[in-house]
Amino acid sequence: MTEVTAVQLDAILDLRDAYRREMNCQIVHDSWHARGFANSYLLRVDRQIAGYGSVGGAPPEAKDTVKEFFIVPEFRGAALPLFRQLIAASGAKRIAAQTNDLLLSLMLHDCAADVISETILFADAVRTLLPCPRGATLRPVTDADRARMFSHTGETVGDWGLECDGEFAATGGLLFHYNPPYGDIYMEVARPYQRRGFGSYLVQELKRIAGEMKRVPAARCGTGNAASRNTLQRAGMFPCARILRGQLL
Repeated sequence: MTEVTAVQLDAILDLRDAYRREMNCQIVHDSWHARGFANSYLLRVDRQIAGYGSVGGAPPEAKDTVKEFFIVPEFRGAALPLFRQLIAASGAKRIAAQTNDLLLSLMLHDCAADVISETILFADAVRTLLPCPRGATLRPVTDADRARMFSHTGETVGDWGLECDGEFAATGGLLFHYNPPYGDIYMEVARPYQRRGFGSYLVQELKRIAGEMKRVPAARCGTGNAASRNTLQRAGMFPCARILRGQLL
């Protein structure tokens, strides 16, 4: 007999720790749980705890997307019926799975249609030795700098910047909304300095800064953003997974 019960987050914390250890990689939206963006469900087989599921959505979206699904190894033969029961109990309508999350990816292919991929995930793969662009200096961004910063259209102003000829060519930083010890690299290059190596050099240096902080750099970009993908790859960040989304049947 399988059973799915809505519970408070505290009830699944040990199971989430086991899930993180098994994944051993960045988990996108790991912070949803602590921020109240996900509902938690405890899964049982014959009254024994078998795993958990998380169904959520970032405001203002409805909490109707299955984001995590973990079954302890001895009960994985019951994964598919447990997943279908999770869908019924939660009212989930969608699913989002990292392709390096094998179990949830299998559930997506079993239970979803209209599957699309919009996001590529990157992991640090190669140490690079890119030279600093001529005339540029890497330094922290101060409050005074922000008042004269170039207009950012895709990212917020970062904590680190490349200054060139008295103005900022690029800024970037690290966000820690992934599961520890992963940090998300972000950056933006001012239009006059694009395609000149500023972005890749900044990513390289943010990787170094992450290492000094005892953090593991990670990144992501849209599947259609060829410029960002090339920038990350030149700095030694290689694709490691995609996020697949689908409509539950």
